Amino acid sequence: MEATSPRRTRIQQEKREVILEAALEVFSANGFRGSTIDQIADAAGMSKPNLLYYFRRKEDIHETLMQRLLDTWLAPLRELDDIGDPMTELRSYIRRKLEMARDFPRESRLFANEILQGAPRIISMIEGELKSLVDEKAEIMNGWMRAGKIARTDPYHLIFSIWATTQHYADFDVQVRAVLGPDRGGEGRFEDAARFLEQLFVEGLRPKG
Repeated sequence: MEATSPRRTRIQQEKREVILEAALEVFSANGFRGSTIDQIADAAGMSKPNLLYYFRRKEDIHETLMQRLLDTWLAPLRELDDIGDPMTELRSYIRRKLEMARDFPRESRLFANEILQGAPRIISMIEGELKSLVDEKAEIMNGWMRAGKIARTDPYHLIFSIWATTQHYADFDVQVRAVLGPDRGGEGRFEDAARFLEQLFVEGLRPKG
C-alpha cells in the first residue's frame, strides 16, 4: 500500500499527482510490464527514493491509476437514466464516450493494455463494480424494450458495441487520422463520428412499425 498516511499535506498531494501523471504517460506507452519505477521517476522529474516515499511499489501506482480510470470510464454509463427518453439517453451516452476518447486517449490505451494482458491487476474491479453497473443498465434497456420504446436487441452486446466503436477513436487515433487525411482528420472527426454513431445505433434501435 501507499507509504504516506491518509491525511496528506497539500505538497504531498501535489507530488502524488505529479507521479500519477508521469506514470500515466509511461504506462500508456509501455504497458505495465514494460514500465519501471525508474522510468516513472524520471518522467516525474524526481529521484527514485523520493518517488518511493509516496508509493512503495509500481503496483501501487498502477492500482491507483486504474481505480481512477475505472471511475472516470464508467461515469457516462452511470448517468444513463431509466426515466429519460431512451433515444436522448443513448445519444448522450455515445457523445460522452466520444468526448472521453478525445480527451483521455492515454487512459484508454492504459485500459486496453491491461485488458490485452488478461486484466490480471483489475479483474476484481471488472467482475465487481463494472459488471454490477452493466447489469443495472442492461436491465434499464430491457425495460425500454418491454415498453416498446426501443427495438429488441441484446443490451450487453449493445453496450459492448458502443464501447468498441467510441474507444476506437482513442486507441487507433493515428490510424483514424491517417486514413481520413488532413482535410477530415482534425478535431471535426469526433463530431463526424458522433453523427455517424448516432445514426448507426439510435436510428437502428427505433421500434419498427
